[in-house]
Amino acid sequence: QVQLVESGGGLVQAGGSLRLSCAASGRTFSSYAMGWFRQAPGKEREFVAAISRSGINKEYADPVKGRFTISRDNAKNTVYLQMNTLKPEDTAVYYCAARNLFRSRSPSDYNYWGQGTQVTVSS
Repeated sequence: QVQLVESGGGLVQAGGSLRLSCAASGRTFSSYAMGWFRQAPGKEREFVAAISRSGINKEYADPVKGRFTISRDNAKNTVYLQMNTLKPEDTAVYYCAARNLFRSRSPSDYNYWGQGTQVTVSS
């Protein structure tokens, strides 16, 4: 069992940057692949980024490649999402998720979810 607490969301103008953090409980954080997903009103929850348990392997959804960076610090039980060059279409609730297996692009593969944090990008 792992609990996830997100922080760092807010209102940013287009072109700005924001860093999201997700703090996990427990001693087995390194056992989980981690992912970031986002969901806009009326839309399906979509994959943003994922990172392997070791942090060696990362992958990104095409719309955020080159702009977003996922990272983790297993000693701090924390995963991060650095978001640069934000666009209005990035506006969504962002969720941190954990999976006790290797990384995945599918929301249904993740067992644990944070409460979400709102990111709003103005034009």
